Order: sequence, then structure tokens, then C-alpha cells
Amino acid sequence: MKYFTPQEATQTLPLVRKIVADILAAGQSMRDISLKVGRNAEKDPGVVQLMGRLEELFEELEELGCSYKDWNFSAGLVDFPAKIGDEEVLLCWRSDEDSLKYYHEIESGFAARKLIPKKYLS
Repeated sequence: MKYFTPQEATQTLPLVRKIVADILAAGQSMRDISLKVGRNAEKDPGVVQLMGRLEELFEELEELGCSYKDWNFSAGLVDFPAKIGDEEVLLCWRSDEDSLKYYHEIESGFAARKLIPKKYLS
């Protein structure tokens, strides 16, 4: 497993932003089709195509070493494995944030985010 420093994760953000924008757009399109089609939406050719596209996009993030965490396709959450001191944590970025500022323990989630200590940002 790759561990990111905050600086390394920040360097990936331009590419991560593009991938997450595509994920959010595909998720919204899939939701729109599902509302129109109803119960059997997973069999709709448009939904099937979008699900395939989403899998490709998730794989792109995984190849970078991070993972997508927003299954409602609304906030665009991405976690980057990291270490703060000796503790394994996840650096946490949301698509509407300008920069990477937060982390949380592996067992915790978005609601338990804390600011990355300044000594790890330089």
C-alpha cells in the first residue's frame, strides 16, 4: 500500500479533480436515468454503460493510490492513505475544497475529520 504525504496527495489533486468531476457527472446521469426508468434501471443500456464508466474511473483513482468514498455522488469524497506520526490515517479531500486540509482515522469517516497538523504540511 502506498502512503501519501500531504504534499504528494496535493500534487495529484489536478488529476483527481478531473476524475472526480467525471464520476459526479456519471453518477448524476445514472440517477437521472434511474428516475425516468424506475425499478429495472440496472438493466437500462444507458445505466449499464454508465456503471462501466464509473468502474473505469474508480480504477483510475485506485491506480493513483487513493479511493472514492461518496456513493451518493454528491460530495466527491476521496481518501488518500497516509501516516501522521506513527498512525495510519486517511487524508480526506472533498471536491468543493480548494486544497487538501483534513484527515481522519481509518475507522472514522468524513464526520470525524481533523485539520492536518501544520508540521506535516511543509
